Amino acid sequence: MIRHVVCFKLKEGASAQEVKEMLISMRGREDTALSVEVGIDELHSSRSYDLILVVTLADFDSLTRYQTQGYHAGVVKPYMHAVTQQERSVAVDYIVDD
Repeated sequence: MIRHVVCFKLKEGASAQEVKEMLISMRGREDTALSVEVGIDELHSSRSYDLILVVTLADFDSLTRYQTQGYHAGVVKPYMHAVTQQERSVAVDYIVDD
C-alpha cells in the first residue's frame, strides 16, 4: 500500500473547515482511495501548515490514477489549487510497511 500525505497552507480568508469537507468528500467518490483522513492544525505555530490530508492507495498505479483521473483530479484538485497559497503545500508518498 501507498500512503499519500499532503500539508496545505491556505490563502487568507479560506475556511479550513470548508476545505476539510471538500477533501473528505473524496470518501466513496474516489475509487482509488482506500481511506481518506483530514486534520486541521490546532497549534497555529509559525511552522504549522493549516491542514493535512492522508490518503491510502493500493499501489503506485493507483496513485497515478488518483493524481490524473476521477473525482480527485477533476473536482478536488482544482478546488485545492484555488484555496491554497501558491507553492505552499508539501507532499510525501511512501510505501506502508505493515
